[in-house]
Amino acid sequence: MSIFQGSAVALITPFRNGAIDYHALERIIELQIAAGTDAIVALGTTAEASTLRDDEREELTRFIVERVSNRLPVIVGTGGNNTEEVIERSRFAEAVGADGLLIVTPYYNKTTQDGLVAHYSAIAEQVRIPIIAYNVPSRTGLNLLPETFRKMMDANSNIVGVKEASGNIEQIVRLAALCPDCDLYSGNDDHVVPILSIGGKGVISTVANIIPEVVHLMCQAFFEGDIAEARRLQLAMLPIQQAAFCEVNPIPIKTMMGILKLCDPEVRLPLIKPSLEHYEYMERVLRDADML
Repeated sequence: MSIFQGSAVALITPFRNGAIDYHALERIIELQIAAGTDAIVALGTTAEASTLRDDEREELTRFIVERVSNRLPVIVGTGGNNTEEVIERSRFAEAVGADGLLIVTPYYNKTTQDGLVAHYSAIAEQVRIPIIAYNVPSRTGLNLLPETFRKMMDANSNIVGVKEASGNIEQIVRLAALCPDCDLYSGNDDHVVPILSIGGKGVISTVANIIPEVVHLMCQAFFEGDIAEARRLQLAMLPIQQAAFCEVNPIPIKTMMGILKLCDPEVRLPLIKPSLEHYEYMERVLRDADML
């Protein structure tokens, strides 16, 4: 059984004055649940997990699991480029009640394709909850090939899915063909319906931070057989999606959340606030979408 089907929000981490803003985070979680979001993915790219201290990671994981309180699946990002650290984070997430893990491929030191099998297998052996591999070569410099994922699944029963953000449709189609038993999720907001059309189970979405109902309804329409409506929503959200990636994620999405007064737009270095030109562009897109 899949961890989730539909729209999972790639949840931001709200900051205020350098610290995690738990009041804002609780409001955001409740808004997501009320909007019909199908799962919450914490501590991923959009959450700025790479700038969180270990104690912040643990506190944040525990907080989100407790606040969601089994109303939705909670999937926690525990990936990194040190296998032993990933194992420790993964075991902690499992111990506090996470429903699944999102584990990005190693970056900087990277590895070979056989090394990926060894890395994920070492982690999978230490936890019982399901694992979704996260393939985002534009950030990691390492591409998880479909043939490699097939080996990973064959060797480990709890490696069950892929968040595919390679942007390579040919590769994603090959993955769907080689691994029809995997849970395939779009990692790009503009590829959701195309990936659903080849058997995908949903999306782990950045734009769901501000338009959760739209992303949820797009997936729901597809699964209910209303392909025209799913296509309409995919195309209708294009201006929001483009604005959300006009600079490095999550700068734009947090900026737009700030404009919408959902949280402070603060990001942590090395990320910085957007240019004035991009700020005005995002404000204009939100206004055109009748969100302001």
